[in-house]
Order: sequence, then C-alpha cells, then structure tokens
Amino acid sequence: MSPWLIVVLAGFLETGWALGLKYSDGFTKPLPSVLTVVGALASFWLLSIAMKDLPVGTAYAVWVGIGAVGTAVLAVFLFGDPVNLGRVLGVGLILAGIIALKFA
Repeated sequence: MSPWLIVVLAGFLETGWALGLKYSDGFTKPLPSVLTVVGALASFWLLSIAMKDLPVGTAYAVWVGIGAVGTAVLAVFLFGDPVNLGRVLGVGLILAGIIALKFA
C-alpha cells in the first residue's frame, strides 16, 4: 500500500479519535472512550508505518493537517461549531499546506 494512502487513512482516524474525545465526555463514557483510544492507537500505528517511507516532517504535518481539517469540518455538522470567514480561511490554509507538502 502507498505510504501516502496510509498517512491519509491515519489522518482520517485522527479525525475520528479527536471527535471521539468530545463524545467520551472526559473519558467518562465507556464505549466512546474505548473507541477513541483504539482509534488513536490505530492512527499512530499507521502514521509510524507511513514514516518508514516518507520524511517525518512531511508525514506528521500531513497527518495533523488531515486530522485538523476533518475535525474542524465535521465539528460544524456534529456539534454546531461556528462557521465564519476566519475559520474557513484557516482551513483553506491548512489544505494548501498539505498539498504543498505532498508535492514538495
């Protein structure tokens, strides 16, 4: 499997565990807490696999960027997070950074 596909999957899992932190309610709800920890471990594991072939700075930044963008976008729909020009521009800049790192 391509290391880029692996880091993208790891980033999607990062989005999942970041949102899971909210659902776990401070790790007081058992099922969301377990799913969050499992998702985090899987995300870290996939990231470590991708780093075998990708530069560490690039892999980490792409992983974080995918997680940040995914979390920010889904939080609008799941938790009613605000949408405003600053947040949209910020997400756009993160996306631009991910794309730049991919092609650097």
